[in-house]
Amino acid sequence: MSTSTSPRPFLYADNRLTCSGADLSELAETYGTPLYVYSADAIAERVAMLQTEFAAVPNTLCYAVKANSSLAILKLLSEQGCGFDIVSGGELERVRRAAPSALSRVVFSGVGKQVWEIDAALAADILLFNVESEAELEILSQRAEAAGKTAKVALRVNPDVFAETHPYISTGLSEHKFGIAIERARDVYRRAAELPNLEPVGVSVHIGSQIRAVEPFGQSLQRVRSLVDELRSDGHNIRYVDAGGGFGIEYGTEAFDPASSVAAYAAAIRSALDGLNAHLLLEPGRFLVAQAGALLTRVLYTKQNGAKRFVITDAAMNDLIRPALYQAHHEILPVIADDRPSQTADIVGPVCETGDFFARDRTLPELRTGDLAVLLDAGAYGMSLASHYNTRVHPAEVLITHGQHRLIRKRETLDSILAPELL
Repeated sequence: MSTSTSPRPFLYADNRLTCSGADLSELAETYGTPLYVYSADAIAERVAMLQTEFAAVPNTLCYAVKANSSLAILKLLSEQGCGFDIVSGGELERVRRAAPSALSRVVFSGVGKQVWEIDAALAADILLFNVESEAELEILSQRAEAAGKTAKVALRVNPDVFAETHPYISTGLSEHKFGIAIERARDVYRRAAELPNLEPVGVSVHIGSQIRAVEPFGQSLQRVRSLVDELRSDGHNIRYVDAGGGFGIEYGTEAFDPASSVAAYAAAIRSALDGLNAHLLLEPGRFLVAQAGALLTRVLYTKQNGAKRFVITDAAMNDLIRPALYQAHHEILPVIADDRPSQTADIVGPVCETGDFFARDRTLPELRTGDLAVLLDAGAYGMSLASHYNTRVHPAEVLITHGQHRLIRKRETLDSILAPELL
């Protein structure tokens, strides 16, 4: 059972699971299942942790929109003073609609920016383009010149630092598609300074996601610091360092103290950049929203195939693909904590794929038809990775603030997902 020191806002009260004081059983009755549930209080608390630890240096938290792009959550983060890290024109439009005053705090990352996306970002007067190739520099210069704008740029350099994480979300090695080799950076900055309507003002780095150790962040930024010194000696006015994101959480049952983890992370970054006199940009995503959210689901059926037991829920891999895609672990809790025997089962969804599972051979209190359960730590890369596979509609989303809940995304209908198609 959760305690008051839990890093998650999902706690039992009188054997009923709650989120920031809201009863999950009542939410299921009100909004149906599957249902994404988020705690605004928990998100704001994580923002405050980072702001406190980095208060001694000029900084902007640029939330990684890809982690969870809900308009309501973007608005909430903007009200906390955050900027945004985007990787598409669609994400830019989400920021424009949810938090137009924050457009000046947007950094645009990504290896494949299209012309229309560049044009939209130039029109929005975003803070910074994180450029990932020489070809992109040329296009950005052309579009900025055509628009009569000056684009502030940082090159995303690849420091070739190993970070222990899943290979699909590791981005800092020379074999990855991201960034420009740090050894070539001075030549590329020289070219950027020659191109019209570009102003090289920063250096960007991002080594991966779900990184729990702080040492790789320090190592990568020590290399960035050396590069900044060289670039300044070359005459470039480098005044921003984008340290990227990727700081991880604990998805399992091991002890996790977010405040202590942030303190160690911040210390590693501050130490590497001490005395550099640059504005620090940070791109937290998962750390801010993952543990603030959960996927609420209802058991449809249980079945026994030989020695194997299955619990089949109304949520599926199209609602939360992380276990199938990354073999990711999500803790699963019954919403009602009564005295039931433990049982080992696969927790699976209705999708027509053997890969449609949330847990395999997981020992849990027995789940029966009609029971409610939650998959924890689903606030990041849950809804944002959802699909319509098997023509399944997206879940609704609910945001809870001080015990008060409100709908922030309606449940889709079959009409709404079929509307764009033509016969």
